[in-house]
Amino acid sequence: MSGLSISGYGAPYFEWMLNIMDVGVHLTDQEGITVFYNDKMAEIDGLARNEVVGKSIFHLYPSLTHETSTLVKVLQTGQAIPEKIQTYVNVTGKRITTINSTYPLIEHGRIIGALEVAKDITSIVHLHDQILDLRHQLYQTKQQRDSKDTGTAKYFFSDLIGASPLFLDAVSLAKKASRTSSPVLICGPTGTGKELFAQSIHNAGARRSRPFIAQNCAAVPSELMEGIMFGTARGAFTGAIDRAGLFEQASGGTLFLDELNSLDLFLQAKLLRVLQDGMVRRIGGTGEQQVNVRIIAAMNMEPKEALEKGILRYDLFFRLNVVNLYLPPLLHRQEDIPLLTHHFIEKFNPMFGMKITGLTPGAMNRLMSYAWPGNIRELGHAIESAYIMMELECETIEEQHLPAYLQAGPQTSTPMPSKTAAVSAAAAHTAPSPMKLTEMMEQLEREAIVGAMLSHNHNITLAAQALGIKRQALQYKLNRYGIARKPEERERGE
Repeated sequence: MSGLSISGYGAPYFEWMLNIMDVGVHLTDQEGITVFYNDKMAEIDGLARNEVVGKSIFHLYPSLTHETSTLVKVLQTGQAIPEKIQTYVNVTGKRITTINSTYPLIEHGRIIGALEVAKDITSIVHLHDQILDLRHQLYQTKQQRDSKDTGTAKYFFSDLIGASPLFLDAVSLAKKASRTSSPVLICGPTGTGKELFAQSIHNAGARRSRPFIAQNCAAVPSELMEGIMFGTARGAFTGAIDRAGLFEQASGGTLFLDELNSLDLFLQAKLLRVLQDGMVRRIGGTGEQQVNVRIIAAMNMEPKEALEKGILRYDLFFRLNVVNLYLPPLLHRQEDIPLLTHHFIEKFNPMFGMKITGLTPGAMNRLMSYAWPGNIRELGHAIESAYIMMELECETIEEQHLPAYLQAGPQTSTPMPSKTAAVSAAAAHTAPSPMKLTEMMEQLEREAIVGAMLSHNHNITLAAQALGIKRQALQYKLNRYGIARKPEERERGE
């Protein structure tokens, strides 16, 4: 024993603070013997504190090894391990999954212990496993059905709404892509309907009766994503069972990988190998099996930007970029706003038990003069919000029914732009002098963000929800455009 402890002046207060924290705290000496173990960690592990203090890591967690224990690794290397998912079984047989951040304790250049802060995600992982098991059951049931059975994608090209040239060009290219099994890379801002296009391509092709499986690469940690994509073999890690991955489940059909740029580079390399030879090996497995999957990938950022930032492999990009489909933002297809609005009215009328016939000219002008950073998804949310603000006897959506951020700009009596004046209306709304398209888009986006921040009293979370984007994305844009988060920031020059 090293004698490392938290005793001394102020220790009761220090221990009290650690015990009221909502994360587990585990402190060991340089030999891996527990020195401190807070109440939350005891709750996560299901162990009593007096049963833990003074015991070694391997006594408490017999499933861990020198290679799998984050505490032991840190004690050996002196290097911190942040945000690591760890699954282990404790001395009572309870299986636990946590996200750990582990740090070395160094004194006079010597490692004297390690500190681990853990957040329990056992229930989340359990629910995630249940979803995977259900998907696996559906996959097995699907295998047993007749091959003439219908597929799982529900959208068709007839469901895509729009008449603008840019939109029709995208649809035309997508229809051509549906005649082959070549990979497709769909790029476009969030909310432009990338998955709708992916499903339409699948349903128009020869694989229409086979599975269509969609996976958002940003929704799952990379430590879990590998098992989801490639499957697991029993015994590969603690609690691992034989489970088919996405490639096996989608064999014969289409696998749609959304937000591909969020996929870990290591997994991108494994994905590339599957694309090249069509062979999949489950994690922990010894054999490989052939799969026949069409890949449709999507990104909400320009490939060039992703490549420059090093978050997308060049070789994977070139392998997927056989058909490059770009979906324009709503700002570039404003003449489609009336068509889309009509679609959402038809969708929400039965849902709300109302008989809305349309919008007043003023309300439509509001929609036409807004930049729509959240694109079609944001437009749908805005119409749904209007329904909530209306009385049941109302038949027309008025300006007062629209979300507050759409009412923040100056009123205009200008008639609704025609089909041929899609971007002209946006230009007139933003600046009297000629501007490049990118500058015009940036100014419209900046005005929309300022309006949303003002409408929501500079609450970033509410403003992000109103704009239909993530909070982190709004913070990035606030920094990019130099928009103050609070009025006093501008006064202080921050």
